[in-house]
Amino acid sequence: MKTLLYKNTTISYTDSGKGTAIVFLHGFLENKKMWSDYVDFFSEQYHIITIDLLGHGKSDSLGYVHSMEDNAKVVHEVLAHLQVEKAIIIGHSMGGYVGLAFAELFPKNINKLVLLNSTSKADSHEKKINRNRAIKAVKQNYINFVNLAIGNLFSENNRARLTEEIEEAKIQALKTPLQGIVASLEGMKIRKDRVLLLQKNLFPVLLILGKKDPVLNYEESILQIENTNAKLVSFDDGHMSQIENKKELKTVLLDFFE
Repeated sequence: MKTLLYKNTTISYTDSGKGTAIVFLHGFLENKKMWSDYVDFFSEQYHIITIDLLGHGKSDSLGYVHSMEDNAKVVHEVLAHLQVEKAIIIGHSMGGYVGLAFAELFPKNINKLVLLNSTSKADSHEKKINRNRAIKAVKQNYINFVNLAIGNLFSENNRARLTEEIEEAKIQALKTPLQGIVASLEGMKIRKDRVLLLQKNLFPVLLILGKKDPVLNYEESILQIENTNAKLVSFDDGHMSQIENKKELKTVLLDFFE
């Protein structure tokens, strides 16, 4: 684990291996530990970088709102520090929102983009209301909110099969401080719609979705890549493809990297 300072805020990251740079960005209530198996698997061939986004893992909070642009600038700072000019970005859920913001802010620094259980669409009015409810809920009962939130990310048929993995995800999520949770919810709520960015076809995009995703509607999510060159891969499970479909996902990513 390594750290750097961004606006007097400690940012935690890892880097290992050599070759094409690949950045793994975790989702909301996750941290870079989520990618441990992927780091081991891919670092034999590639330069793998994982980053704790603002207010998650061992990265500090920057303020009361962590915008996707703020996080994208953190990613850019890490890459600049490592003297990486161009990288493939893999973003899970919120990490995908950050990846899109990065692509918009730093188009010369992105090689390819993987949106893993993520979307380029902004929050709907209903979704914004739900974010506000989540902010209220986490302030009232932090532990209950985190445990429920993590359990609900997996497809129903996997909740019994992956009990150990779900418990570990909860343990990691409970390391996220209250300020980090609230600031991220506020940031996701105000994020820009970036469907037009995908339609410009500026770089290769891979969209990976779960057909039983409890968070993202599968049919609606497919629409974002209409009239684009983006490739779609669908799994039959939930929002946590990096856990629910680990073996298949590694194969899919390897094909996309090459």
